[in-house]
Amino acid sequence: MRIDVRTADGRLLVAEEWGDPAGPPVLLLHGTPGSRLGTAPSDLARRCPGVRFVAYDRPGYGESDRLPGRRVADAARDCAAVADALGMARFGVIGRSGGAPHALACAALLPERVVGAAALVSLAPRDAEGLDWFAGMTASNVLDYTLARDDRARLAHTLALRGAAISEAPGRLIDELRAELTAYDTPVVDDPAIRAMLLRNYREALRISADGWLDDSVALSSPWGFGLSSLTVPVMLWHGQNDVFSPISHFHWLAGHIPGAHAVSAPRAGHFAAQYVLPRVLDWLRDLPRQRDEDR
Repeated sequence: MRIDVRTADGRLLVAEEWGDPAGPPVLLLHGTPGSRLGTAPSDLARRCPGVRFVAYDRPGYGESDRLPGRRVADAARDCAAVADALGMARFGVIGRSGGAPHALACAALLPERVVGAAALVSLAPRDAEGLDWFAGMTASNVLDYTLARDDRARLAHTLALRGAAISEAPGRLIDELRAELTAYDTPVVDDPAIRAMLLRNYREALRISADGWLDDSVALSSPWGFGLSSLTVPVMLWHGQNDVFSPISHFHWLAGHIPGAHAVSAPRAGHFAAQYVLPRVLDWLRDLPRQRDEDR
């Protein structure tokens, strides 16, 4: 079910709700480029009953109004607005790929509301000390993130052209990615259920403009606007060891800088395998109250 949310500054955010309305709420944050329709396979609610799922289009994607100059930290304010509109006082957050840093923003900036945050195949901050940020990263991401910092006008032009073409034929982006997929990612993208979800996702994300894609790229390449070392909310990190879109070195850096992070790396997985681990992550969120009781 679609829900239109108005932020305090009057912007429209388009959200989606499904699953069990009486269950514990979990906010799913989509990748880059992405939309609320690309956060989970269509059968997730059946496989994981008793959960209230919520997702929304970040500013500039789909019909969500753009927020020029947005930082990763700004996602916390928007997630709070969505949660307020849906009466969610406390909620879990799961972000995948480009959505993962935004999930960490919620953990850092909404500690009184977020029960736990999972960051799947996340990038580390661009200014991460001691990390060779581009090492092991696929050429297309190196180019986009380099332009995001050094030539935003060129990136805006490039993404506008690509976005228009992809919105008409969303399989085009999958075909573009295919040349860079590892042997671990190809079967995931070829899974009919995952492919159908990705097609819906890219079509909705880019059907109006590529502004969200541009703004995500710039935000992920700029200071995030919050620190990680003082996080108190439980955090799970999951990463495929053969990820070439968000290299495994980013996972190791995050694991070393987020206190008490529950870090899981999968030896025979790449970037897109994160689609398959949502049930495991939901189990982790469900177990957090029991774990807190045992720690007392």
